[in-house]
Amino acid sequence: MAKNRALIVLGSAESIVNWDMETMMPPKAVSLRSEQLALLSQISHKMCTAPAMGRLLDAILKHPHLEALSEVEKRNVELIKKNYDEQTKLPTKLVAEIAKQQAITVNVWKKAKAAGNFALLKPELEKLVLLSLQAAEILMKVKETKTPYDALIDIYEAKMTAATVAPIFAELQEGLTKLLSKTQSAPYQPDTSVLAETVSVEKQREIAKTLAQTLGYDVVSPNAGGRIDETEHPFTSGYYDDVRITTHYHLAEWTSSVFSVLHETGHALYEQGLPQEWKFQPVGVPCSAGFHESQSRLYENIIGRSREFWTNLFPKLKKLAAPSLADLEFAKFMRAINAAKPSKIRVEADEITYSLHIIIRFQIEKDLFAGKISVDELPVVWNQKYREILGISFQNDSEGVMQDTHWSCGYYGYFPSYALGNIYSGQIAAAMQRDIPDWRSQLSEGSLEKVRRWLSSNVYGCGNLYDPAELIRKVAGREVTVSPYLKYLEEKFSQLYGF
Repeated sequence: MAKNRALIVLGSAESIVNWDMETMMPPKAVSLRSEQLALLSQISHKMCTAPAMGRLLDAILKHPHLEALSEVEKRNVELIKKNYDEQTKLPTKLVAEIAKQQAITVNVWKKAKAAGNFALLKPELEKLVLLSLQAAEILMKVKETKTPYDALIDIYEAKMTAATVAPIFAELQEGLTKLLSKTQSAPYQPDTSVLAETVSVEKQREIAKTLAQTLGYDVVSPNAGGRIDETEHPFTSGYYDDVRITTHYHLAEWTSSVFSVLHETGHALYEQGLPQEWKFQPVGVPCSAGFHESQSRLYENIIGRSREFWTNLFPKLKKLAAPSLADLEFAKFMRAINAAKPSKIRVEADEITYSLHIIIRFQIEKDLFAGKISVDELPVVWNQKYREILGISFQNDSEGVMQDTHWSCGYYGYFPSYALGNIYSGQIAAAMQRDIPDWRSQLSEGSLEKVRRWLSSNVYGCGNLYDPAELIRKVAGREVTVSPYLKYLEEKFSQLYGF
């Protein structure tokens, strides 16, 4: 485990270097930063593929007392072997090239997005997609997947495939489309203009801190293990005692920060809630990207957009934002923050349409890595799918195909995890309701203690002991299914819209 500990420590240092690149790094430093990240990736790759690691694994797997290992020890061995088998097949040069190209591409993405110029991004994105495809074609053999894209999905959602995800998403899309139609045809529509007041950045920062502290994410005490910084695209980064989140502040769109902070805090609480005794072990990480997203979506939406949550917080919000929100009424606020209608930007999307944004990206990624479309065609395909699925048209590629950072960061295969996270969150909330029926009334009193304890026992405390399909069975008592999530949405929006 000493070798694995060193790998994890190195990885945590690399994550801080990435965090700095997004938050504090001066523009001129990008070339040096790409070299730094490439070197760190090379060092990490060489460490985890060292012959000594292979010899240790071989000795353990052939040991006569292998079956006497505990469940946690067996899982650690399994995860180390999986990583070793995959990484030894990837050339160190390719790993370094990908890390370097990721840093270059995301920096160009920022410039291209600001300029509204996809042509500026295209050459670097093409390089990154090609390098990622090379890695995926290698990994699909060792992972024994049928396609390169399945190998990429497996990085984030172990043992999930496009063939498994597609029918689940088809059922989800059908249910969401029907529900969206009901909200759009409802006679009384929420007035979202009540949220259009200007709130200063300084006050939004105080609101962000209050939300984080309310959820149990400490960013202010002398023993704080978190912090909130500002970036173009909010994210969470860190490990155990150093988990950082970012948000963005828009003067006339103050709720954007509110819900990004709730979302990212959900991620941070998962990371900080992992068992301390598993620190520096392979099992001591979250189960999957989908489970990570289940926690962010649970806190952002199921908790964070609930009447019970804001019953206690709304007076504090008005006080912190004073005098900007002096005339904002609670009932109108609740309807406005839960308004549902097709929109352009994924991170600003409501609960009904959010997964439709993800399904579009899943379909595009699948075709991109199957060679059915090229990087050059991404804007056209993007716009076409948005017209078909959400009835949305874009004025430019900055609000369209370039709105997300994921493809420029090389996170291919990650997007399905968002919609899976929504589905998991529905199943988790149903299980939580079964076990602690009064959890919502506790929210009204400003307490999340029961929620945190339940999540700690049922999600955080499991770390990476199980693959996601097995963990959701243990938590919810059934396979992955969209029905609890759709039921939650139907009940919530039928009350809000009166259908």
